[in-house]
Amino acid sequence: MTATTDLIAELVRAANSLERASLLERRQLLTRAISAIRDMRDVARAASSRTADDNLINLATITASMERRRESEVRAAFLSSAEMLRDLRIVIDAKVEVIIGQIRV
Repeated sequence: MTATTDLIAELVRAANSLERASLLERRQLLTRAISAIRDMRDVARAASSRTADDNLINLATITASMERRRESEVRAAFLSSAEMLRDLRIVIDAKVEVIIGQIRV
């Protein structure tokens, strides 16, 4: 498995067993996810909207105020970040295949 796949699995596991993770562990995991999403957006050249509609901003807000968030909000943030990572991985993999296909032609 790749580092991205491992992180996705870790986020899903954490969402399913949130009560086992400390506040610090939750914050660190979500911070890692945000960093990975930013890096993958750069690779995929997927621009951030930099508006309130950008889910990455919502994730950062939840991370910053983790102690005041309900478990359902934190769980949703974990699952949302896992989904974003999965989608970005698919986009990056598709671009690699297209580039390889263009080289062969």
